[in-house]
Amino acid sequence: MLRERLRESGFWLTVALAALSTACGSADAGVRDAGAEGSGGQAAEAGAGAAVEASELVPLRVGGIEIQVELADDVDERQQGLMYRESLEENQGMLFVYPEQRTLGFWMKNTLIPLDIAYIDREGRIVDIQQMEPQTTETHDSAAPAMYALEMNQGWFEANGIRIGDLIEF
Repeated sequence: MLRERLRESGFWLTVALAALSTACGSADAGVRDAGAEGSGGQAAEAGAGAAVEASELVPLRVGGIEIQVELADDVDERQQGLMYRESLEENQGMLFVYPEQRTLGFWMKNTLIPLDIAYIDREGRIVDIQQMEPQTTETHDSAAPAMYALEMNQGWFEANGIRIGDLIEF
């Protein structure tokens, strides 16, 4: 599992991430996934008012900048995402990890903070970056197939000069 591989000392895998902020739900949580059938609502999946607990942080580098991310690498974690959080620390985010590359879609239902999301392909290259507004059900589909999605506070990618084509280092 990626979580164990990331914990091994000295393990750095170059990965591209295209993200616009944290705290939104993924296709697993009822957000439209081009190619997935049936999409239940994120709130129904995670439960309104669900307790918010930050998990272990893992270091990554994006455009030479070190950040700390929570991993969402199983269905339950991807469904919960950053819902119900009231804030996100600077240079912290959430990395959504999928078992295969595909078009991904995220929304912001039950997400209280504005985010940016970067979609990243299996080689670690950012393929798309979008801004997402809190508490909306507009779906933000990736412009290209992606295996990862990185959510950060809104404006983080632009403020740090991170663009489509940049790589993420694990």
